[in-house]
Amino acid sequence: YTEAWDADKRSIHVMPDTPDILLAKANAANVSNKLYVKAWEEAKKKGYDMRADAIPIKTAKASRDIASDYKYKETHEKEKGHYIGCPSAKEDPKLAWAARAMALQNDRLYKKAYNDSKTQIHIPVDALSVQAAKECQTLVSDVDYRQYLHQWTCLPDQNDVIHARQAYDLQSDNVYKSDLEWLRGIGWLTEGSVEVVKAKKAQELLSDRLYRTRPEQLKFTSITDSPDVVLAKTNAMQLSDV
Repeated sequence: YTEAWDADKRSIHVMPDTPDILLAKANAANVSNKLYVKAWEEAKKKGYDMRADAIPIKTAKASRDIASDYKYKETHEKEKGHYIGCPSAKEDPKLAWAARAMALQNDRLYKKAYNDSKTQIHIPVDALSVQAAKECQTLVSDVDYRQYLHQWTCLPDQNDVIHARQAYDLQSDNVYKSDLEWLRGIGWLTEGSVEVVKAKKAQELLSDRLYRTRPEQLKFTSITDSPDVVLAKTNAMQLSDV
């Protein structure tokens, strides 16, 4: 009697698309450990594709070098024995400062630029100062001032020769100064004239002998009864053994 009922109880038919079944499947998928690590397991089966220049690799190497005691002390071991602490003497701040101070104190190096610039003078040939100097040199030049006539070989009685001689005598310096040579020594000035007195006063002012008279050239005698002389004689008498 109950056999059919027991058999019927063990055969349960539930529709697979009911909300409760779908919810139960979703919950089972969420809490399933196998499905949770499924992607990770599949990625492990494919292997690793990591390049040497990847950021994680570089970060790991840098961390390892920092943490390594050998790498940490490698620079220190290389610098042992270098007393100046610099790769070269030029990079040492103290040595560079000493060399700079020595160069500043060197007078030859201090005046080197000035001495080099003294020899490099560039003046344009058409400068106003150069033109003025040339004109002034031309005016004061004795060669251009005195232009002697040529000594022509002609007959002595030719009119042009006679005229040239007269012009040459007029321009001749000897003929021009002959009257001055003749008058030299004839001039006379009165003893008390203004010019003579002025010359004497100027000579006295410019005379170093009169301006500076030496003490040994002055004639003087000491007063015999002055207090200093009397005191000196008294002291001499008191100190005299005689």
